[in-house]
Amino acid sequence: MCGIAGVMRWDGRPVDPAVIGEMADALRHRGPEQRGVRAGAFGPAQVGLGHARLKIVDLSDAANQPMVNEDGSVWVVFNGEIYNFKELREGLERQGRRFRTSSDTEVLLRLYEAEGERALERLDGMFAFAIWDARAGRLLLARDRVGKKPLFYVKTPTLFAFASEIKALLRHPEISAEVHTEALPALFLYGYVPTPQTCYRNIQSLPPGHW
Repeated sequence: MCGIAGVMRWDGRPVDPAVIGEMADALRHRGPEQRGVRAGAFGPAQVGLGHARLKIVDLSDAANQPMVNEDGSVWVVFNGEIYNFKELREGLERQGRRFRTSSDTEVLLRLYEAEGERALERLDGMFAFAIWDARAGRLLLARDRVGKKPLFYVKTPTLFAFASEIKALLRHPEISAEVHTEALPALFLYGYVPTPQTCYRNIQSLPPGHW
């Protein structure tokens, strides 16, 4: 289990790495072994990604996240496990792709480099991840088909933010904790709020199998 978080701004203001760090700190219980933060500006977009890591597949520091490709054009933060990553890696190696770790995170990174969002069709596993593609100016979020790994997000006129848990989103000073009163009857009736709504008005859950 790991934790991911991030912010993309389009109002010209830089993403504060300290805020991304606080969001990642809120997820430390999900990944106590390493905390990573990366932020930068790309044209009209300002992007920051944070990660709290629990080491499972590749225990080396080379597999720390956010993971970035060689030219810095693709970043990834990943929570979960890709069950078929060895088979996917073998196919990518036959295409000439080179790897510097033995992690499934890097397989995801290389697969996206090769196939873009079509890579989603080939993933077998439980996951929630975010990929920043500076070449396309696009932030891609995805969640596994069953919804084993959680992913929440907020969109405002100035920013888009996401995290594995709501409390990480609430660490951002521009994200409101206003209660979504219309969703409370479902909480009392079913014991949960149906996706994509949450108990907070501006915070939504990405549905299982969506990107």
